Amino acid sequence: MNDPAAVVDCLIVGGGPAGLTAALYLKRFRRSVLLVDGGESRAAWIPESHNIPFFSSGISGKQILAREREHAARYDVVAETARVTAIAKSDGGFVATIESPDGAVRDVSARRVVLATGAVDVEPDLPDVPDAVRRGLVRYCPICDGYEAIGKRVAVIARGDHGVGEAIFIRRTYSDDVTLLTLGEELDLQPDQAEDLREKGVTIVEDPIVALDHKGDAIGALRTAQQELRFDILYSALGLRYRSELGLALGARHDERNALWVDEHCQTSVKGLYAIGDVVIGLDQIVVGMGQAAYAATHIHNRCEYPTDDE
Repeated sequence: MNDPAAVVDCLIVGGGPAGLTAALYLKRFRRSVLLVDGGESRAAWIPESHNIPFFSSGISGKQILAREREHAARYDVVAETARVTAIAKSDGGFVATIESPDGAVRDVSARRVVLATGAVDVEPDLPDVPDAVRRGLVRYCPICDGYEAIGKRVAVIARGDHGVGEAIFIRRTYSDDVTLLTLGEELDLQPDQAEDLREKGVTIVEDPIVALDHKGDAIGALRTAQQELRFDILYSALGLRYRSELGLALGARHDERNALWVDEHCQTSVKGLYAIGDVVIGLDQIVVGMGQAAYAATHIHNRCEYPTDDE
């Protein structure tokens, strides 16, 4: 990809597990690929996962990314550190504007585009805990690591329907001791939600948290003005901010949270534009994103034009 005038078969935006898998598949299909990564993969902050197949002893997000990059590099896939700031439709595909860390800007033409841009967790506003999830003090995904919460005292930080659902999910699956924390905001519950929480025995605490006690690398206690609360595990269920701006600007269909809709081939409502991983409506899991990458890459290869003789 040294020729700036060349047209790539596929531009992949995002170098997380899903984006790297798509690049690997496409290169093994002998397609030309440009992978652009801003270096902010959500996977990088996973302290250790035990639900990734083949890694029974656990693997960190950084190790997952390192292994995938090494694998993809065998097929000459190297993630370019840069940002795709805009994508526009063009004859025969798309034109993307790419900005390098040094401020240099260039345009790249691509027959197809895969958005693997992911999402960002909304971090809880807790006192004295900057970047809580990066330090392993707060968890985000009970589907990923709820098994490790079996029989433990669990707190869920939440305000809306998603958080209520997560508290109930943890209560009926992993722990009998679940508390829902609103961090000082009133929890607006529907009658059936309130009844469901009561029936499941989920405690609700709406008082703001005024202080934390640390116990090694974990939170030992959370203090309100009225009481001290002790938990073994703290989950945040405040939702995600989807990095779907590039797709939205092209008119891609999305839900009320701006997660992108895709069909059975992971193609968005914009022909030639695909989306995979956490930016897509559905279950936010690494193995799901990898599966979506396989679907998208195979469909791209089977539908994408081959280069002309001039190219």
